[in-house]
Amino acid sequence: MPPDPNDPDIAVTIVVPAFNEAQRLRRGFARLQPFLEELDVEHTEFVIVDDGSTDDTAREALAVYGGLPHRLVVQQPSNRGKGAAVRLGVAVARGERVLAVDADMAIDPRHYRAMIDELDRADLVAGSRAHDGHLRYESRTRTVAGRVFNRLVRHYTGVTLVDTQCGAKAFRRGPARLLGLLGMVDGFAYDAEFFLLARRLDLTVLAHPVTWEDVGGSSVHLRSAPLAMIADLRALPRTRHVNPVVVAAADVSPESVAHAARGARVQGLVIARGAEDALIVLSRDDAIGATSIAAAIGGAVRTTDVAGLVGRAIEAV
Repeated sequence: MPPDPNDPDIAVTIVVPAFNEAQRLRRGFARLQPFLEELDVEHTEFVIVDDGSTDDTAREALAVYGGLPHRLVVQQPSNRGKGAAVRLGVAVARGERVLAVDADMAIDPRHYRAMIDELDRADLVAGSRAHDGHLRYESRTRTVAGRVFNRLVRHYTGVTLVDTQCGAKAFRRGPARLLGLLGMVDGFAYDAEFFLLARRLDLTVLAHPVTWEDVGGSSVHLRSAPLAMIADLRALPRTRHVNPVVVAAADVSPESVAHAARGARVQGLVIARGAEDALIVLSRDDAIGATSIAAAIGGAVRTTDVAGLVGRAIEAV
């Protein structure tokens, strides 16, 4: 039986994107294990997204996380990138609070509970490895490269966070879903796009200081990945984030939308409520599903950009 998408017992979802991580999942879990009680594991689900791995990542994820009460392993048919994997994990998340972390748990898991609790006063909590306003790596070359990349992020997005690429970020589920629906960057620069969209949506973003360990064995290609990230960054100012929406009554119920979405075979939606209407936001390739949902709830289909969503209350369905 598939998991209940509205299980009230699930308060937190931890999303773990993984590509060819069969050799590192167990070590990452060992770093996490001492903090499972603090995370209230009985009310926390773990969603491991295998991003088209060519090794035994999915099988190892089931073996490593299989003893937990709530876990789900989702497989992408091919490798699309970390951004795409995080968006998929967010789309199936059941907890009202979502934490996205790297498979190696390089960010010390002792910080996870505090980041989740910070969501009492923020839409998005970004882990930050920066100290005294600077991010330093073990090698000078990597430190300089990191500073150059951060300057590029500021130039192309206007985002002023010092550490946009930290491998731990917490979200309220509604805003996380909306960022996932709007986002288009599949690779490692997805973080920068999320922060850009959060700024344009006027979401509340807090930085939370974390400590970390430089864990070896990453599948990141150190030559090609930075070039792809810079190319994605340069494209962001020209990117039009436009999605299909269903315009419904301002008081449309989440239950009726969820029922219509199941009939249309779409998931991961949000309701963006305004004073006069509600916009049910779908992914950009779900226009047919939007038509079906509109017919079921008596709405109308159109498109919206980011500006049309500013100031609305965001609710995950």
